[in-house]
Amino acid sequence: MSKKKIIIFSSAVVLILLVGFLINVKNGKTDEIEVQTAQVKRGQIIETVNATGRIQPKTQVKISADVAAKITHLEVEEGDWVEKGTLLVELDKENYRAAVESAEANRRSNESNALLAKENMLKTQKDFERTKELFAKDLESQATLDQMSAAYQVEKARYQSTLDIVAQAEASLKQAKDNFSKTTIYAPMSGTISELNKEVGEIALGSQFQEDVILIVSDLAGMEAEVNVDENDIVSVSLGDTATIEVDALPDVKFKGIVSEIASSATITGNGTADQKTEFEVTIAVLEPGERLRPGMTASADVITDIKENVLNIPIQSVALRTVEQLQEETDGDSGEAIADDLPKSEYTPDKDGFVQVAFVIEDGVSLAKQVITGIQSENDIEITNGLGEDEDVVIGSYRAISKDLQNGTEVIIGDGKKDEK
Repeated sequence: MSKKKIIIFSSAVVLILLVGFLINVKNGKTDEIEVQTAQVKRGQIIETVNATGRIQPKTQVKISADVAAKITHLEVEEGDWVEKGTLLVELDKENYRAAVESAEANRRSNESNALLAKENMLKTQKDFERTKELFAKDLESQATLDQMSAAYQVEKARYQSTLDIVAQAEASLKQAKDNFSKTTIYAPMSGTISELNKEVGEIALGSQFQEDVILIVSDLAGMEAEVNVDENDIVSVSLGDTATIEVDALPDVKFKGIVSEIASSATITGNGTADQKTEFEVTIAVLEPGERLRPGMTASADVITDIKENVLNIPIQSVALRTVEQLQEETDGDSGEAIADDLPKSEYTPDKDGFVQVAFVIEDGVSLAKQVITGIQSENDIEITNGLGEDEDVVIGSYRAISKDLQNGTEVIIGDGKKDEK
């Protein structure tokens, strides 16, 4: 039994030593970071700006009543097509008809008063003319002439006053007739009833002091997307830029559009809070909208702001930021610790914040940080205008390695994810 115990104990010691050796071997390899690489290639870069908003008709008219009254007839339903001049709404006419009749009676009364004043004026005019002739023959006194002249001037002024009153009565009648005519509302354009807000029996408040929309007539043949673009992106957007529009309600369809209008002033939301946004409204005309788009649908648009052909490009995640101090360190292949590098600081030029934009290339199994100058970028790739050459092996992963682990001189292992082409 003692021999068996010795054998078992000896085997256990050997196993422990073997496991320790394997662990040490494995630990010795942890200094090498596994990365994936790809060759720098030339290709097309399409820069886009993304924005969200809603679909709206290019032309729509909000129909409101110009006078306040109860709705007595509503001749359309939502979704109906109407031609220009079609009867849409009738309001209660009784009060406005009575106002017209009252204005007509008032005009007639004032016209009668004016006619009477005219007759009185003509009579005093004749009396004045006769007195003037007699005065010329020394048959009337100066006092009588002055009295007749004054009487004539008074009647003349009275007649002019009645004419002014008649003109006011005419204006009141015209206003009453206009209000009466506004109790009947017709379609100002051909289109579709895209929104109906009221029913028969409800009160139309009139639009003199506040908006009270009864219905909306829209031309659904011409649609546009009204989207909000962030202030940092608006400088890249120009009139005439093309766009791809997606609508949440129609996930299987993509629409083409053209930027037709850019707001000159910003819209600020959440003012004074952490969620404050400064955005500009951009209108994108939808080309060939079809019949499925409806006003109010949520939409997102990718506006193409620039396209470059045959330019050097790499994946966006391959570009990292480092300080100059970090770039002057390299790793010791034996210890894995950072050691001072003798590279001159002038090899890297930091930006105003002290950072250097770099991409890591692999040379002889170690990483080398090269400062790069970038241009436009697409959703996945970024243009390299300086710092890299075509067909160089650039690190494209992992994200942790690029963003944190890699330094100048870090030993690396090219993983199975290596790609010869992007």
